[in-house]
Amino acid sequence: MGQAVAAYLHFLSIFVLFALLTLEHRLFKLPLDLERARSLVRIDIAYGLAAGAVLATGLARVIWYGKGLDYYLNNSMFHAKMGLFVLIALLSSFPTFVFLNWRNTLQAGQVPQMSPGKAKAVIMVIRLELLLALLLPLFAVLMARGYGVIGS
Repeated sequence: MGQAVAAYLHFLSIFVLFALLTLEHRLFKLPLDLERARSLVRIDIAYGLAAGAVLATGLARVIWYGKGLDYYLNNSMFHAKMGLFVLIALLSSFPTFVFLNWRNTLQAGQVPQMSPGKAKAVIMVIRLELLLALLLPLFAVLMARGYGVIGS
């Protein structure tokens, strides 16, 4: 039962993560208004929490409920999946820092100002995150089917 619950929570956290990133993409556009800017900050915080949940539930599956730690550590698809997850996390830091820099402006009841160039960079990073996130299930499926096992 624990294995099924861990898998369910892992999948659920992945769906929430992807939904939040999609919502962030949908809401981010110029000109900003106060409520949308505040929503973007809250959604980005939730996105970070969802990423933490994905990582925690994934680690639980690897350590306690999966095919054994040796299987994952000796699987190139697992390494590709983890590397891609880290890349997405690094990319997500750019929009996060942009949104966090809005805090004082938002607390003052003002709409954050940003250049069209910076806004375009933020939206392109979010789109790249979404695109790369679509590859994570591919690596997971290949890994679960035995592809990428090193030394066999």
